[in-house]
Amino acid sequence: MKLSTKKIFIVFLLLGCCGTWVKAQISPPGLGDAKTAFWSAFGVKRQLDSLGKKQALSYIAIGRKSSPDNDNLFSKQAIFVLNHEVYNSFAPHQQYSYAISYRRQPQYESEAPYDKENTEQEFRIYGRYAYTFDLGKKLKLKNTVRQEFRKFFDADFHKVEEDFQLRTRIKSQLTYNLSPKNNQKIAISAEALFSISHLNEPQPQWESFGYREMRIAAYYMFNIPNSPFTVDVGYMDDLIRGSNSIHHGGVHYLAADVVWNIPYRKR
Repeated sequence: MKLSTKKIFIVFLLLGCCGTWVKAQISPPGLGDAKTAFWSAFGVKRQLDSLGKKQALSYIAIGRKSSPDNDNLFSKQAIFVLNHEVYNSFAPHQQYSYAISYRRQPQYESEAPYDKENTEQEFRIYGRYAYTFDLGKKLKLKNTVRQEFRKFFDADFHKVEEDFQLRTRIKSQLTYNLSPKNNQKIAISAEALFSISHLNEPQPQWESFGYREMRIAAYYMFNIPNSPFTVDVGYMDDLIRGSNSIHHGGVHYLAADVVWNIPYRKR
């Protein structure tokens, strides 16, 4: 697999900055049909109150992916993301959040040589509710329901084939505290995605509501000593219903994110 100097530098920057307490990793989005993919994000998390119950996480991220017929996970630009989310741990074991997101995603032809066809823009708002169970001193199970509204445009903000989508995501994540040193943890998760879309073409109509994807992930999370940074490094397998990638075990992601944690400061 051949990588340019710039790509190698990006990998070592993100993995070398590999973080302070963090509740969850910045999970990769779906990047469409491929064999492999890479996802990297840099976030800023701020404590919004002195009790530590309210937080805001803003991040910028990029994704790369291979073509359906090769394994070069840096082959093609896949996505650019800006995201802002506010969390509130309003009761013991319970948390809700709400967010707004912008995504810019190149679209590629489905046949070789898989040239770029167009660019799609997405504006997304979503809300999330989570309940966490303590399974002993080191083990936690977090169950999450997330509801999304997604609106799509082309590069010039004209209509595209898919007008908008309502999507429901159900996720369970098991987290084990490996060591108090640098707050090391491992987490495994499974997430099912269901959606219904309204189409502009070939004529305005609704698709049927149904199961679309399953995302299975494993992460290693830790703090950078004597710094405000946390790092998550992981793997995700995206099993897309009806895709070509499903025949070779899904789309295999390498993911890394760095979060800068800013404590609460009274104004």
